Amino acid sequence: MLTESSERLFDIDNRPIHFGFLLLDNFTMMALASAVEPLRMANQLSGTALFSWTLLSHDDNPVKASDGICVTPDCSADQIGSLDAIIVVGGVNINNSYNKQQIEWVRAKARKSSIVGSLCTGAALLAEAGLLDGYSASAHWECLASIKEKFPKINCNTRVFTIDRDRMTSSGGTAPLDMVLCVVSQQFGASLSSAISEMLIYDRVRNQAEQQRVPLRHTLRSAIPKLVEIVELMENNTEEPIDLTVLAAYAGVSRRQLERLFHSYVGCTPSRYYLKIRLDRARQLLKQTAMPVVEVAAACGFVSTPHFSRSYRKYMGVTPREERLGVWNDAELVETATAALHDAEGRIVYDGMAKLPSAMAAARFEPSFGSVRLNTAVQ
Repeated sequence: MLTESSERLFDIDNRPIHFGFLLLDNFTMMALASAVEPLRMANQLSGTALFSWTLLSHDDNPVKASDGICVTPDCSADQIGSLDAIIVVGGVNINNSYNKQQIEWVRAKARKSSIVGSLCTGAALLAEAGLLDGYSASAHWECLASIKEKFPKINCNTRVFTIDRDRMTSSGGTAPLDMVLCVVSQQFGASLSSAISEMLIYDRVRNQAEQQRVPLRHTLRSAIPKLVEIVELMENNTEEPIDLTVLAAYAGVSRRQLERLFHSYVGCTPSRYYLKIRLDRARQLLKQTAMPVVEVAAACGFVSTPHFSRSYRKYMGVTPREERLGVWNDAELVETATAALHDAEGRIVYDGMAKLPSAMAAARFEPSFGSVRLNTAVQ
């Protein structure tokens, strides 16, 4: 059962609520800051130490964020005492960012009745530890496909955040801010939460009923509810695609009206948009799981592997196998970066640019690379 705003998550009085943030390799700095800053502001505005927090790593060494900034933790996970909540902070390339020791440590904390949570893609570690089985959970949409496939006992959703009993999980970006403001409101009242949002110039606080990454809902809002309904049906039925005539009937429109809606507001046919949804999901599975290509094809509604490969290459520019291996041509990038190293007289002006080719090449192996595209439909 999801925690309502009137219920307190922590049964704690007369002392600060202590959060421990476990930083994984390549964690997202924005997610961490979005969670910590409202805790700091709660203390500042109330004039009371309502919260305390500790940054943790598994070995007491600095942890590099996805933006390259190294953060020195307060202590290692083994050195910390009791915590009221342990929050796993994830980021890019999540499946290669944690180890067995971290999983066991979080399990041990959960057994001691600590609240357990995650930011961004940190839910992947909680899922691996078995700590989200039977719970509703949120995570950054980039890792939802892999979590759903690998851990069917978890009720994954696309909400910006979810508080379900003793679990609190958030998607990425500024979503942790919404989650922490919800906790503040539960524990200390809506007036303090509102004051924090005003101080942080955060003019629209989202609740956990709101969804992440629903492009058409965001663009069209409630103006075209039929179109939003149809797209949601498409997104929820990728393994066995629904015939467009049946989709139209579900939404209470004719097939011709369906075509007009997509042409007017999306700029392509409904069949092309449906294909884009299925190919985007295929890309997530190729980058985030070890599923064989034939299984990825079946999971995304393609009747045969050759058909899937042809479609993928046509619209993504690479084959499914190349996508998984990260086969890209960095020659132009290297040439551009090398030229930027020298001024008109051939003198080296900034050797930091030399890191650009390798950094970009490494980024292309990350599951998130290229998932967000400027075009809204397959042309």
